[in-house]
Amino acid sequence: MPQKTNKSRDAPLADSPGSVQAGAAAEASRGEDQAEGGDDNVGDSEIIKSPSDPKQYRYIVLENGLRALLISDFSGPAAPEDEDSDKEEEGEEEEDGDSGDETEDESEEEDGDQSDDEDEDGKKKRGNAEKQSAAALCVGVGSFSDPGDLPGLAHFLEHMVFMGSEKYPSENGFDAFLKKHGGSDNASTDCERTVFQFDVQRKNFKEALDRWAQFFICPLMIRDAIDREVEAVDSEYQLAKPSDSHRKEMLFGSLAKPGHPMGKFYWGNAETLKQEPKKKKINVYKRLRAFWKKYYSAHYMTLAVQSKEKLDTLEEWVKEIFSKVPHNGLPKPDFSDLLDPFDTPAFCKLYRVVPVGKVHALNITWSLPPQEKHYRVKPLHYISWLIGHEGKGSILSLLRKKCWALALFGGNSETGFDQNTTYSIFSISITLTDKGFQNFYQVTHLVFQYLRMLQKLGPQQRIYEEIQRIEANEFQYQEQIDPIEYVEDICENMQLFPKEDFLTGDQLMFEYNPEVITAALSLLTPEKANLMLLSPEHEGQCPLREKWFGTQYSVEDIKAEWMEKWTGDLELSSDLHLPAENKFIATDFTLKPSDCPDTEFPVRIAESSQGSLWYKKDNKFKIPKAYIRFHLISPVIQQSAKNVVLFDLLVNILSHNLAEPAYEAEVAQLEYKLLAGEHGLVIRVKGFNHKLPLLFHLIIDHLADFSASLDVFSMFKEQLKKTYFNILIKPEKLSKDVRLLILERSRWSMVDKYQALSAGLKVEELMEFSRSFRAELFAEGLVQGNFSSAESAQFLQYVTEKLKFSKLTAEVPVMFRVVELPTKHHMCKVKSLNKGDANSEVTVYYQSGPKTLREHTLMELLVMHMEEPCFDFLRTKETLGYHVYPTCRNTSGVLGFSVTVETQATKFSTELVELKIEEFLVSFGEKLNALTEDAFKTQVTALVKLKECEDTHLGEEVDRNWSEVVTQQYVFDRLNREVDALKLMTRAQLISWFQEHRGQNCRKLSVHVVGFGVEENDEERGGNTHGGDEKGDGTGGSTYGEVSQLNFVPVSPKMANATAIMDIPGFTEGLPLFPYHKILE
Repeated sequence: MPQKTNKSRDAPLADSPGSVQAGAAAEASRGEDQAEGGDDNVGDSEIIKSPSDPKQYRYIVLENGLRALLISDFSGPAAPEDEDSDKEEEGEEEEDGDSGDETEDESEEEDGDQSDDEDEDGKKKRGNAEKQSAAALCVGVGSFSDPGDLPGLAHFLEHMVFMGSEKYPSENGFDAFLKKHGGSDNASTDCERTVFQFDVQRKNFKEALDRWAQFFICPLMIRDAIDREVEAVDSEYQLAKPSDSHRKEMLFGSLAKPGHPMGKFYWGNAETLKQEPKKKKINVYKRLRAFWKKYYSAHYMTLAVQSKEKLDTLEEWVKEIFSKVPHNGLPKPDFSDLLDPFDTPAFCKLYRVVPVGKVHALNITWSLPPQEKHYRVKPLHYISWLIGHEGKGSILSLLRKKCWALALFGGNSETGFDQNTTYSIFSISITLTDKGFQNFYQVTHLVFQYLRMLQKLGPQQRIYEEIQRIEANEFQYQEQIDPIEYVEDICENMQLFPKEDFLTGDQLMFEYNPEVITAALSLLTPEKANLMLLSPEHEGQCPLREKWFGTQYSVEDIKAEWMEKWTGDLELSSDLHLPAENKFIATDFTLKPSDCPDTEFPVRIAESSQGSLWYKKDNKFKIPKAYIRFHLISPVIQQSAKNVVLFDLLVNILSHNLAEPAYEAEVAQLEYKLLAGEHGLVIRVKGFNHKLPLLFHLIIDHLADFSASLDVFSMFKEQLKKTYFNILIKPEKLSKDVRLLILERSRWSMVDKYQALSAGLKVEELMEFSRSFRAELFAEGLVQGNFSSAESAQFLQYVTEKLKFSKLTAEVPVMFRVVELPTKHHMCKVKSLNKGDANSEVTVYYQSGPKTLREHTLMELLVMHMEEPCFDFLRTKETLGYHVYPTCRNTSGVLGFSVTVETQATKFSTELVELKIEEFLVSFGEKLNALTEDAFKTQVTALVKLKECEDTHLGEEVDRNWSEVVTQQYVFDRLNREVDALKLMTRAQLISWFQEHRGQNCRKLSVHVVGFGVEENDEERGGNTHGGDEKGDGTGGSTYGEVSQLNFVPVSPKMANATAIMDIPGFTEGLPLFPYHKILE
């Protein structure tokens, strides 16, 4: 598919440029009443916005040159700032959705259905659905400006400005203030831009703005903090090292001309920011201050602020606060004369690379002149739309038929790395099968054939206009998104586009210009391409190493015979052609009248022994879209590890079978997703309601007529084994797998699944499983949005009639039984399964038990109190790792809380980290005892506000309701009940709850995934060697080892109070089980 950009302002979809028609609609919206927020809240009429966007916008430039966009979502009189303003509005609970662990597509991990019967409230970014106030500021400078002798300085400065200011000197003061008022913050450094963003509850917005603005007015950056924060930057780099995408990027950058900033090491680490400067007597403190003074100047900055204030109020605040940002009058750094960074002999070669994960991938990349100036035409978006197409006649369709590839992405992600003032990238990334890897030259040949066809045919107005029409619909009925994401996108857009296009420049396709498209297409030739081939098969054949990430690679000339074929008179394959006209594009956008009484929550409108359907008509967001979700619950999935694997295969192959017929629907902004849940198949469909039933029927039809050829079965079996392997070598995944294996009875672990798959499966077994899966089901659905109840009831009817299943002979629980841990401390230490990875993970978990809704809310409050002190103690002061966090855990209805630290074995042992977590919990206990009544009330108010906050778009409401359906709890007013419980809570209850779970009788479980490094007594290792061999004794040589069993590590004498778990089934076998439990009351 076309590469999804990292910038998205439309909630449900990642890459949705607009169109000429959309532009026209927006033009109309310019002239319309811009004063929707009241006559005295008038925005700028020149700024183009979607007709369905109720917000008001005003652009101002301060005297110091700082440019600001004020965004008012004032919609009538809000309550006074010091009162509970949004009493009636629904909020968002940060719960995971389905009881399904989706293992197939790791990029989707944070998705709403991605739980494994466990929600991890504390770790989720607060503000997931908060209509908070938010601000983002973009400084027009980034890593390209790093001095040659201090790599990573721009990134390091982004960290350091958080560490206190002259006006607010407390080192963690800003984070503490946000946590206290239900807010969150973040920052990121790109090649030519650095972005800071935060959100907070409205009544604290002005003070938060003032505290945050000090980053840019007078940051302290004290020497002591510099030394400690280098460790956080280094941990961030260590966490990135095992990522193949980061490694690939670093290797690619190293191919740039000497002296070009693309070749810089942007991350920074302890070596470049501490050890080397010490040797060279470089004063990092002075250089950091000089860099801040030179580059953090008001006239490089763009600011976006969004709140429920009137525009005049926002203008007053911004002028008062941000006028103090210094302006140094220096010209902005400009790299636009450094064109053609990859115009070198090293670029147009074949690079063979050894990846960390088990994956075969081919990347074909071109370096083009900067394309940002063509944003009104978006030539790369047009080309990527065709290259990434998956329907009939496409590259991927043909590669799938040959069983050579599983996925293809094409285009430009619009990150600073992919697109800056020196060049724009165009890349095609193909995930190959074993067969595809063996035939990678033929795969490349097909890509060049398709490109030659596009060049011969030239740009097609029909296709350009079809993309425009799709984007026009999307823009016209654009849904709102989370304010913090919105302002982050807008402040970057303000650096790139003129005022009228701040909201649309990265979305709309304004004008068809065949010359511009032809110019870009003509550069995508074989002789200008870089080929990068990743495969574990390359191990032992790659003598070169990239300096910073240690990636092993080799370089060779592209075979002359192939280059001659590609550059000569390339004959075109008859299997490749342009896509036909799309039948799924919506044309009816009428809002349907209700055919039943309006309700605040979903109601059950159909029920039988085979299934039930919940329904709610949308009368709040009023857009012509809908959501359909189904959970097909089956008793056969959890019968054995083999069945779980067969189910994963079924879902993967079903998705593969649908890929081509359903691709046109996806292109028309109808989305579908199939998830292998723990207890059933989850089907999710959303988009414009007009053609949505067609897509839903297509999915059910393919499930009813499921089939798999031997070739496709073999291809997915081999791929699934790689997927399991790639999950197991990640410490955070392994840690979760081990913890849940201990806690949940009858759970099949990833290792069990890997073993079952390795034992060998036949296609006949899959077909037999698919029949038994469909034989006996319970289908539970939810329909929300622009459908009538009569239309909605037909979806359940279609499922039952088409699949022809019998009712369940016995009830299937949609959760696991959980073991009751003994009242003492148990510790399970396992060695990481990637020998090239220094990263360790330590989670200390305290089990509470099957509790009530009130206790769940009390635990959330506890974790909220814990977040900032945890960060301050374990990360800022002890510098144990980049990610440290407490989590509120609901494991199949059994509550608990945990503290997690991701660290490196090159710096700390996991046992030392465990002791530091204990130190933190002791100090937190003291802090809690000293908590004032006022501080307690402030935190309660903050959590109440989070739960009372309004949803930004329909999807958030659907996620919350679906979570109730899929867990069969049906407490749709859970948030209201939690708010009521919070208002009755006392400080004494919170303190006693914590003490109770920390005392002599606490049920404590520590899980350590132990990385490789000197602190764990491993000799220094390099490179990409992976887990132990089949015996699991860790002696695996240079080949990718197997991960078919866990390697347990004994507990040392310094952990005298902990009992080691060296055999999980042996430990859990005799333990009592809690009853099945739902948190209903």
